Amino acid sequence: MRSAAVAFILSIITGTILTPLARRFAHRIGALDHALSSRKIHGRPIPRLGGLAIVLAFYAPLAGLLLFHAGVNEIFLAERDHVIGLFLGGVLIALLGIYDDLRGAGAARKFIVQFAVAGIMYWLGYRIDDIANPFGAPLHLGWASLPFTLFWIVGVINAMNLIDGLDGLAGGVALVAVLTTFLISLQRGHPLMVLFSSALAGAILGFLFYNFNPATIFMGDTGSMFLGFVLATSAIQTNQKSSTAVAVLIPGIALGLPIMDTLLAMGRRALRGRPMFQADKEHIHHRLLARGLSHRQAVLVLYSFCILLGGVALVLTYANSVQSAFVLVALGIIAFVALRALGFMRLDRMSETASERRKNKALRAAARPLGQRLRQVRTLDETWAILTEAGVVFGAVTVRVGPVPAFAHEFEQTEIGPDQLFEARFVLPGSTCTLELAWRDGRKEMDRDTEIAVDIFCEFLAEALTRVASDGPSVARLPAS
Repeated sequence: MRSAAVAFILSIITGTILTPLARRFAHRIGALDHALSSRKIHGRPIPRLGGLAIVLAFYAPLAGLLLFHAGVNEIFLAERDHVIGLFLGGVLIALLGIYDDLRGAGAARKFIVQFAVAGIMYWLGYRIDDIANPFGAPLHLGWASLPFTLFWIVGVINAMNLIDGLDGLAGGVALVAVLTTFLISLQRGHPLMVLFSSALAGAILGFLFYNFNPATIFMGDTGSMFLGFVLATSAIQTNQKSSTAVAVLIPGIALGLPIMDTLLAMGRRALRGRPMFQADKEHIHHRLLARGLSHRQAVLVLYSFCILLGGVALVLTYANSVQSAFVLVALGIIAFVALRALGFMRLDRMSETASERRKNKALRAAARPLGQRLRQVRTLDETWAILTEAGVVFGAVTVRVGPVPAFAHEFEQTEIGPDQLFEARFVLPGSTCTLELAWRDGRKEMDRDTEIAVDIFCEFLAEALTRVASDGPSVARLPAS
């Protein structure tokens, strides 16, 4: 316990010192989040490499204790494979996050690395062999242990990534979950997980001093994916040897908010015909903001819910099967009522959702051939012909390509003026050009489905303009309609 306290204090100090350094480094290399789309709400460029400070503040004290503390050395040697897994897997996930923050990594590349790391963790002993059933005997997974473990680790990594939408939200959610893991590990006499959860809690706290609203730095994918990885693997290790009837459910309860938000996002996008990996502005925290809560109030509400979930997880460690079943049913009712109040799970909107799905599929079906044709263009005239067709598909009355204005964001929109014209500007990825569209249909903001379709089209357009510009005149010569 003394070693855990030392790790906690050292991690707080290290995180508090390193976070401003990471912020300065991010400014120097231009690693800033520029509020690049309509779903971003911070409105000003924020450094996004705070995850580096979290990772270093987690590992540095542990490495120091390993070298200079005999008791910690013995703990590490007793569970050598598990220590190697957390160090090696965590570093690999952190490197993936750094690459994603600096250069951008597609969903396929991220999943390949995440599943590979999860496979390594399974090989090193991080396995889910049983699914507890509070209403009866536990279910032994058998051969399904491998895929279930892989999907658990990868799922929690990405759930933490998705929940990172407000200042301090992901860090606070992770802090509550890791404190729950710490208390369960302490109760079950698991010194390695006590030590690791103490170090992670300190690293998160040191970072939250700068990340709570108004944030001066974001953790980025480096931080959110790393936190998800450590939480997922430590939860497996903490609960796998327990005799409690609902042991495997405990980490799922403690991480209930990001898991629930992820499942809702997947269901929402599937029902509405949206691409699964295209972000939207309908997460739980967005719904709270839409109800009139301030940024800080929304975060505090979600902190409170996470504390409730953590308390339930702790109660389940002492409860028998009947008590566990009662607690889970009560929690399910509370969650259902809360989500319904936020506009989720509304069966009366199914017809509206079905209509939206048809519209979205039709929009992308019409836009996809245009993108494919852009891959074949060789002249500016051919490019412009496809652009004018795209304007019709998107319902715009004007379409224009021009240079990027100073300090332009990737997505900007202008409210309706006296002439009833609504304009939106998209900066083409990797380009010095923008695609500008305007509507005169009464809209006051860009709907997310049209924005997704235009975003996808812009990727093809950027490639086409780069290609034709290298073989012909400047892109600035494209006409405006």
